[in-house]
Amino acid sequence: MAIAFTFPGQGSQVVGMGKDLAQTFSSAKAVFDEVDEALGEKLSTTIWEGPEAALTLTEHTQPALMATSMAVMAVLNSEYGIDVQAASHVAGHSLGEYTALAAAGAISLTDTAKLLRHRGQAMQRAVPVGMGTMAALLGATEEQAIALCNIGSEHGVCELANDNAPGQVVISGATNAIKAAADAAKEHGVKKAVILPVSAPFHSSMMEPAAQEMAEALADVAIRTPIVPVVTNIEAAPTINPQTIRRLLVEQITGRVHWRQSVAWMVGNGVDTFVEPGSGKVLTLLVRRISKESKGFALNTAPTIAEFATAFNAEAQS
Repeated sequence: MAIAFTFPGQGSQVVGMGKDLAQTFSSAKAVFDEVDEALGEKLSTTIWEGPEAALTLTEHTQPALMATSMAVMAVLNSEYGIDVQAASHVAGHSLGEYTALAAAGAISLTDTAKLLRHRGQAMQRAVPVGMGTMAALLGATEEQAIALCNIGSEHGVCELANDNAPGQVVISGATNAIKAAADAAKEHGVKKAVILPVSAPFHSSMMEPAAQEMAEALADVAIRTPIVPVVTNIEAAPTINPQTIRRLLVEQITGRVHWRQSVAWMVGNGVDTFVEPGSGKVLTLLVRRISKESKGFALNTAPTIAEFATAFNAEAQS
């Protein structure tokens, strides 16, 4: 079993995530406690009790998802002796890249929580609410998505934001531009265009003010060499170089998430099992679309963690 840990991004959050783990395992509770302390507030209360509208504010969502994933990693280690070094690589989707870096020891948990709080606030400040949005193009090829972006660009910024899996591309930009592209989807052979319920045009050039803010924030943070290579969103290739990591985290704010290519690179370099610690199973489902031969485990409850640990240890002993 050659594994990679992959960490989810925005959209995977749900009220109550990680609560059972924190109530059952002191190692999980310690993660949430440290994040609460880092942020100077009880983010854990928002995570576990809501309201949903508060959790979906990007400044809360980003550190909340990271905390939940790191709590799962803590349980995996404390209860089953499996740590990040069981993987050959780590990766994360958008904000999940920060979680991957924290899991690999490149950035402390406290610094990661603070960075993600700042990242969420900076991304929201970058574009007034209502001025930007995103749309998922279902059944679209990259070429079709580019053609629709060309149409949308007549009305404002319209760019490829996420290449998630075959048949799932996300575009981002000015609201009018994205709507124009979405309206033209069917006549360009795209099955469906869905305007996403997001508060800003993430991973587009409209996020440049946020990128500048994050460059300043990251300049003051210690980034160590990760103990496991991190496959980055921007390059869809691994790195362990702290200065490269710092640069790519800034570029990621305005740049495209190459998730399909990242998974393909890992598969091509021996990974056969993808493990998604945290909330939901979005990345596990995307992996199935990218590589049907790969196995996937979504770890979000005590039973799912135990199931993976049993499979991992059984293979290790065989």
